[in-house]
Amino acid sequence: MSASVQPMTAITTTAPPHPLREFWGYFSSNHGAVAGLVIIVLVLLMALLADVIAPYAPDATNTAVALTPPFWQEGGSTSYLLGTDAIGRDILSRLIYGSRLSLSIGIAVVTLSVAVGVVLGLIAGYFRGVLEIAIMRVMDIMLTIPSLLLAIVIVAILGPGLMNAMIAVALVVLPHYVRITRATVISEMSKDYVTAAIVSGAGKLRIMFSEVLPNCTPLLIVQASLGISAAILDAAALGFLGLGAQPPSPEWGTMLADSREFVLRAWWVVTLPGLMILTTVLAFNLLGDGLRDALDPKLKR
Repeated sequence: MSASVQPMTAITTTAPPHPLREFWGYFSSNHGAVAGLVIIVLVLLMALLADVIAPYAPDATNTAVALTPPFWQEGGSTSYLLGTDAIGRDILSRLIYGSRLSLSIGIAVVTLSVAVGVVLGLIAGYFRGVLEIAIMRVMDIMLTIPSLLLAIVIVAILGPGLMNAMIAVALVVLPHYVRITRATVISEMSKDYVTAAIVSGAGKLRIMFSEVLPNCTPLLIVQASLGISAAILDAAALGFLGLGAQPPSPEWGTMLADSREFVLRAWWVVTLPGLMILTTVLAFNLLGDGLRDALDPKLKR
């Protein structure tokens, strides 16, 4: 009798995709997010290379060419591609240098808000009790006040200026990071890995910062990308009201404030800074949507 030999089938296993490649796959499927990322990179390069690509200094004046229209309009000049303002400053150069200010404001505000918000959220979510009630009630009170009105009140107390405007905007967006961190901490504290860390004798700081905080990171990244756009918009609003960056600073909101009386005579002095604010804020919002889709497992298709 001859035993029949069964053919052996080779078992092939495929390695899981690299996390970064998987993230890019989900992110790149959102074409709006990719467009937002491209715009942000261009604005960032413009800010970094402002000293190189700007044709003039941002505060250089020439009254002989005041209110010169853009080069494609009758009376325009290729020496001033986007025209000049009421005292002959080059609009293109001021927009380029303004990108440096606006991005600096957004990044600084979000960095400060995230740092303080994460600490307060961890404390509220981990210790609970009286500390949680005190922290969250203060955050709730801040959220009941319109953000721009609260920022105006804070700047009125601290005094007008770019630094005070940044502090005011950071305080305005702070409650969002506190609430996100607290909610995530409360959810994660019931997980097995936290229980195992407690049983193994891990200290409170290790549990808070080494075990729980990394699981808050995806939501914080998404909120931070959206927070940069909100910070740029609020800072521009304060600058427009004369409470933020002060003239002759080329901050976009301040440029709008300086030019509002010429809106009917010289459309470019108001329209172009407004378009820069609109484009940059929209780009960060699109980026935030893409990050949310890529980082949230529930939204992955």
